[in-house]
Amino acid sequence: MTKKTFLALCILSAVILQGCGSSGVTKMMSAEERLEIAKREFDDRDYLEAIKEFEAIKLQFPGSSVADDAQFYLGECRFNKEEYLLAAMEYQELVRTMPASPLLPMAQYKIGLSYYNLAPKSSLDQRYTQRAIDEFQAFIEYFPQHELAQDAANKIRELNGRLARKVFDAAELYMKLEYYKSATLYYTTVIEKFHDTEYAEPALLGRAKSYVERKKYEEALRDLDRFLEKYTSGSLTGEAQSMRRDVEKQIKPS
Repeated sequence: MTKKTFLALCILSAVILQGCGSSGVTKMMSAEERLEIAKREFDDRDYLEAIKEFEAIKLQFPGSSVADDAQFYLGECRFNKEEYLLAAMEYQELVRTMPASPLLPMAQYKIGLSYYNLAPKSSLDQRYTQRAIDEFQAFIEYFPQHELAQDAANKIRELNGRLARKVFDAAELYMKLEYYKSATLYYTTVIEKFHDTEYAEPALLGRAKSYVERKKYEEALRDLDRFLEKYTSGSLTGEAQSMRRDVEKQIKPS
């Protein structure tokens, strides 16, 4: 054997041993040790490497005590990368397959938070807004005593406000276009479905206006009486009182 051939074989052997050694060390690690490595990658914000490690834990230790940690951290990686739809899917996987995990409440909350971050402004498509509301509501129903329950309730109110704004704006547009019947329907949706938002008050007055335009004075008077009873003071009270006087003049005495 020549010296060159011997040297080449030594180098090749070293490379092979190094590769096998690294793989062997990884395979010999416990689930907990592998999780610690993955968490270090996560803490260092190397989310792509962390995702690989957490995925490896799921595959190598599917029934271990840290499988739920790995699944939850996959959601956290996606969430921190602002990949909210993927994050929601990872959290949902934990909720669906690991119902006994102590991480279940936080996973359910983070599903709602993921869709919350996807929710657009009121003028745009509100599918994710409604999904966020549903997920936060589920969180509150299952974990009413959780420290984040109030935060979830606050976010539901905020998101309902977005939905109410969208419907209210549609009603206002129909009024401008003189599609008064459509305006009535949209105002009614705000009044009935979003009664606890800031848009319920102007929607009730708006519906009264739409009834006036449709010459449905009895219905308008009913709404105005309801408005003045419910909203005794405010920027719209004077307008409602003036409108009521005008409507009374339109109603013939029986």
